This record gives sequence, structure tokens and C-alpha cells, in this order.
Amino acid sequence: MKRWLRVLRHRWFDDRDARRMLDDAALDRLAERVRRSELGHGGEIRICIEGALPLPLVWRGTSVRERAIMMFGQLRVWDTEANNGVLIYLLRAERAIEIVCDRGVARVVRQGQWDAIAARLGEALRAGRVEEGLAEAVDSVGELLRAHLISAPGAVGNELPDRPVQR
Repeated sequence: MKRWLRVLRHRWFDDRDARRMLDDAALDRLAERVRRSELGHGGEIRICIEGALPLPLVWRGTSVRERAIMMFGQLRVWDTEANNGVLIYLLRAERAIEIVCDRGVARVVRQGQWDAIAARLGEALRAGRVEEGLAEAVDSVGELLRAHLISAPGAVGNELPDRPVQR
């Protein structure tokens, strides 16, 4: 029964639901927030918002964490020279948030710190403050990266797009 309820929930939402969360102006403001954040540390931040999982993934029982890791790969967040990428992933159909970081970041930032950022973002989303919540999450991720990943002289510049992806 749980599987069918999950299928129905994901059929109810679709990619248009993700695109309704933020308009183009909000996406531009968040992209600028990511760009400015990345000037102060040696990390790369991406945001991905999905309305629902593709049906085969729902049927297979793919978890939100597994999907976030898939998107981490698809968006090439893993493909940074210093293994310093962080993905903030939202799945609207399940009202779920995952923060996935590459191994260069995972070595210096504890999982509990990511969980705290995700919890604060969840509170903002429940209050209907989508853009503000994401902006605060970007700032919080940036603070952690600034504390642990100092940008080295001669380091590769902005390696990933800054604009959030809505699927």
C-alpha cells in the first residue's frame, strides 16, 4: 500500500511543480547569492529542485538520498578539481531536503552540520519562504566552506553553474 501511495504522490507532482516554486527573477537572485558565496571559499554550491521522481525510480523504491546522489552525479557536482562540491537538493513531492557533499568537503564538515542546515531550510519551506530559505541555506553552506576550505592562490575558478536547476 505504501508503494502505491508514493506512486500517486509522485504522479500528482511533476516538473511544473518544481518550476512554480521560484520564478526567473528568484533564480537569478539565488544564482548571484551562490556566485558571491563562492568568492569567499574554495567550494562549489549547486541547488536542484525536483517536483517528483521519475516513475521507475518511485516504483523501485529509490530513496530521496539516493536520488540526491544521482543528481549530484548528473549535475557534475562531483567533477570539481578539488572534490569540493555541495548539492542542496529539494524533492517537492516528498517535502524532502538532502545536502550531498563531495569527499573533499566530507573530510572536514560533519554530517550533523549539513543536517542542521537542512532542518532550517525545511522550516523556511514549511512557512512558504522558499527563496529566503534557500538563500539562508546557501549562506550557511558558504560559512561552513569558508571555515574549512580556503580558496588557494591559483585555484580553478567557478567550475559549476550557479543558477539553481528546477526539474
